[in-house]
Amino acid sequence: VPESGRPTCWSSRCCLRAHRSGLLNLTLDIGIGRRLRPLGPSTWQIEAPREVVFEVISAPYLGRTPRALEHKLEVLERGQDMVLAEHFTHASRFVTTTVETVRFERPSAVHFRLVRGLVPHVMESFLLSETETGTELESRGELGTDLWGLGQWRSSRAAGKRQCATPSTPLRRAGHKR
Repeated sequence: VPESGRPTCWSSRCCLRAHRSGLLNLTLDIGIGRRLRPLGPSTWQIEAPREVVFEVISAPYLGRTPRALEHKLEVLERGQDMVLAEHFTHASRFVTTTVETVRFERPSAVHFRLVRGLVPHVMESFLLSETETGTELESRGELGTDLWGLGQWRSSRAAGKRQCATPSTPLRRAGHKR
């Protein structure tokens, strides 16, 4: 820090890089000016039975995580119908890590709740309904940030990344059509 007491541009960039790389895991959850933003609803039509779709989504969490997903997912603790999992999102040169509980209601729903991440509050549910041609998967939830307008700006960036990132690999394997 220079004599003026203000951090240099270089040190600010180092802190930002450390935060984005996961070295600094900092979430501001102060509860002041909390704003909630809806996620979804988004729907996908999948030409497979609901039980098969549920198995494809739940298998990496409840069973052994496939090698192809090891760079995106690590299950920290497994229970019968709930897990605690780390999700890794690759954004340019950085990897963002979130920790979430994932709860399973066989065969109709999968619920995600953020424990630790870049924003203080995320809840998201994936609901599976039978249709004539297979399964409809609906995603809906909410994202919450603090600090009024600043948090709202931050949530618009986080929501876009989250909606681009989920639900990714398991649905591709199930043969989804958006």
